[in-house]
Amino acid sequence: MDARFTAEQEEIRRTVRELLLKRCGPEEVRAAVRTGEGHDGGLWAALSEQLGLPGLALPEAYGGVGCSATELALASEELGRALAPSPLLSTSVLVAPLILALGTERQRAELLPRLASGGLTAALAVPGAALATALALTGDNGSAWAGGGRAGGVQARRVGDGWRLYGEAGQVLDGHSAGLLLVAAHAGGYARSRTLLFLVRAVTGETGAGAGAGAGAGGGAGLVRVRQTSIDETRPVARLELRDVEGELLGDEVDVDVDVDVDVSADAGARAGVLSALAQVGDAAAAVLAAEAVGAADRALERTVAYVRQREQFGRPIGSFQAVKHRLADVYVRVRAARSAAYYAAWAAAAEPCAEGGERVGGLALAQALEALRVAAGEGIQLHGGIGFTWEHEAQLYFKRAAGDESLFGPVHRLRGRAADEAGVFTVDGPGGQREVRG
Repeated sequence: MDARFTAEQEEIRRTVRELLLKRCGPEEVRAAVRTGEGHDGGLWAALSEQLGLPGLALPEAYGGVGCSATELALASEELGRALAPSPLLSTSVLVAPLILALGTERQRAELLPRLASGGLTAALAVPGAALATALALTGDNGSAWAGGGRAGGVQARRVGDGWRLYGEAGQVLDGHSAGLLLVAAHAGGYARSRTLLFLVRAVTGETGAGAGAGAGAGGGAGLVRVRQTSIDETRPVARLELRDVEGELLGDEVDVDVDVDVDVSADAGARAGVLSALAQVGDAAAAVLAAEAVGAADRALERTVAYVRQREQFGRPIGSFQAVKHRLADVYVRVRAARSAAYYAAWAAAAEPCAEGGERVGGLALAQALEALRVAAGEGIQLHGGIGFTWEHEAQLYFKRAAGDESLFGPVHRLRGRAADEAGVFTVDGPGGQREVRG
């Protein structure tokens, strides 16, 4: 096996880095996060029109480039280096693959070319803080995270030939500005509980506190979107309130009325298909996020090394002190190991993206990358001294990226716990169900 990147893959990395060096410095990042959308529309247009990033991993038949998660991870690594705020994660990493996997041919033909062009952005909305659970990154996603037939979450019910959604979802990435929402909702009542995905067309251009989406194609009426304060400003999140909002079922229509006699096996298969697709997308998304975190960690280390070569104490650069060298050497090893793990996870996700029971290492790679980023950013703040603790310095942005991503997709110990469970590291024995280490 040749693990080297191809010339085309290296070209993707180079072109993305060059564009970001010109258009996404620290001041541009700070300005972008303060806009209503939370990102620079001009930069997003350049990433879309010049480089085709939104459609990088989509098939050419739907307006994409036809690449894989590997190329998307390489591009995201460069975005991570610059902490570039963009809707790429929510649109191309989370929503587009789900539409490709579960949508009807009409839905794919209508939506995927618009997503690939960057003209339409999208967001995945799951109830509460259940994104990591829904993507099967921190546990089995077969649990009742979408509502479970009880109060809370988002509920879906049949109204005539359509669907109506009612409930609330918080911490939705780019949920305040996305033109398309993919909402996970509970349907079928308690007797035949299931999680389904629904398309909600939202009216853009009405963002900000208290802003709601008015009536539009597909039922924007009754949708309220409020941008929330987030740990990481470069990852804007929103709270969605759905008050009898019209939604379109993603995929073929399946009857979920409990008083109607249906094929139970088909019903279970449809539910399993949604959960399986979410798990597959979650593994690929974790690989892309791991590469992005590695890019951020590498840049934080790079800036810290440059600084300790300049800052002097006792008449010599502090980088010449053995203790400082040891600390940075430890960070370097962590970043290099995390990069290897992220690249392998991206390769594994691209090699067999739909294989049942295949190897899923995205969560473990993400855990290693987030830990490396947290350590690299923390050491950077410490070694920058007093200036590293100030709001004006960009070191805090890298630390917040690690904390924010861990809040949304982790925490690290749960990512590793999930990987250990899938690998069978622990066995459950005895009447108390206690865990014992295998071997």
